Amino acid sequence: MFLIFLLLFIIIVLRVFYVQVFDYKKLSQLASDLWSRDLPIEASRGLILDRNGVVLADNLTTTSLVLIPNQIKDKENTTKQLAEILGITYEEMKEHVYKETSIERVHPEGRRLSYEIADKIEALHLEGVYLVKESKRYYPYGELLAHVLGYVGIDNQGLSGLELQYDEYLTGEAGAIKYFSDAKGNKLELNDVYIKPQDGMNIQLTIDINIQQSLERELNNVVEMFDPDMALALVMDPKTGEILGMSSRPTFDPNHYQDYSTEVLSRNLPIWATYEPGSTQKIITTAAAVEEGVVDLFKDEFTDTGSVQVDTARIKCWKAGGHGHQTFLQVLQNSCNLVEQQEILSIMKILLNFQRKNVVDIN
Repeated sequence: MFLIFLLLFIIIVLRVFYVQVFDYKKLSQLASDLWSRDLPIEASRGLILDRNGVVLADNLTTTSLVLIPNQIKDKENTTKQLAEILGITYEEMKEHVYKETSIERVHPEGRRLSYEIADKIEALHLEGVYLVKESKRYYPYGELLAHVLGYVGIDNQGLSGLELQYDEYLTGEAGAIKYFSDAKGNKLELNDVYIKPQDGMNIQLTIDINIQQSLERELNNVVEMFDPDMALALVMDPKTGEILGMSSRPTFDPNHYQDYSTEVLSRNLPIWATYEPGSTQKIITTAAAVEEGVVDLFKDEFTDTGSVQVDTARIKCWKAGGHGHQTFLQVLQNSCNLVEQQEILSIMKILLNFQRKNVVDIN
């Protein structure tokens, strides 16, 4: 019998030794999870800059209301006071205060609070009521480059434009204030642990704000003078393909995107719309033909008979009967379709290369 008790004692000692030495970290973490709670601290979203470092999409620091229901002793009074400050009904606030959860974020009434409202809540010194830092997206230039930049939702998630395209890079990693409480939710007299949030990455565009502002101004002039259904403009560096400016009308203010229709928000016309250049494209074909030595503006001559058969289609000149005999410079001056069509066939490979898509990383 003695040997049996001795054996059991040794087994218990070995088990205790194993738990305290080898399982210590695991069990300590499990215990910590039971009585630790996190008050979230939102990371700041990455900035969007123009090519010269001018901030086009910034952040404003705001506060939001978070409750720990188990720490609220006088729930009725807390509900009444918070409802009055937030401008909501007692019943709406009661749903948050009496909710059986470890942490309750008051949404949407308690999100992005003004300094005035936050100060009123802070002055009450209510148990279980906390104000945590949040950042709110801010576009300092309003409508400028709106469709390109896009906008974000109430949780700072990208919903359109570059904000959506690069959301995973612009979005940071949230931090927290870790505090400790007992099984009833009462806060323990232990030091809080601050976990610093990791802000999102900044991105820099090829856009030049000076060019963009000029472009926006001219589009506004066009709209004021002609009241078109839509208007668009694009400025590109022909040597690199970089977009220096891009805008369209109608437009919107991403700071208040909720005030606009889906049609206005989603139509980035320089990307979305198709445009038939018409006779303006003849400048491109002529320049290419001259550069490649296919034609000589002054020496080459052509005869415009009024129409020409191309495969199964007959292409006609805009002038009945055609322009007759003319030099190539006169062809360009008269915008002659038939001669330009023959020129296109001669430089087709060049034009196919010219028509390759320019990659623009906007959805």
